[in-house]
Amino acid sequence: MTDPDAQPADPSIPPAQQPSAPQPAAAAPLSPEQDVQWGSFAHLGGVLGFLPSLIIWLVFKDRGSFTDTEAKEALNFQITLIFGYLISAVLIVVFIGALLMWAVWILGVVFSIIAFLQAKDGRHYRYPFAIRLIK
Repeated sequence: MTDPDAQPADPSIPPAQQPSAPQPAAAAPLSPEQDVQWGSFAHLGGVLGFLPSLIIWLVFKDRGSFTDTEAKEALNFQITLIFGYLISAVLIVVFIGALLMWAVWILGVVFSIIAFLQAKDGRHYRYPFAIRLIK
């Protein structure tokens, strides 16, 4: 379907020199307050799983350095927890798997809240254990 308001291409100008459609403007950088806010939300989102951290990192990684650092740290921790859940699922055939799954969940919630409390004050937080796959 064509745009009725679009101007027809000028046949006298070669296609490579034709004016192109306007490019979308790059997103504005985050203010320092927003940078800290989104960085802390990346940690708090870990209570729900890895998706909030992933979405915040993908959307805001180029707009604020604090958010980029904290969202990567939160995402790496969430990936580490996924490995813990997978190991727990394998060990579910023995009783230890169910206990391990609860332990992984509790550790995830507790450390996500601790990280949120540190990051909301503008301090970087590094989880005590995390496989750092995203650099």
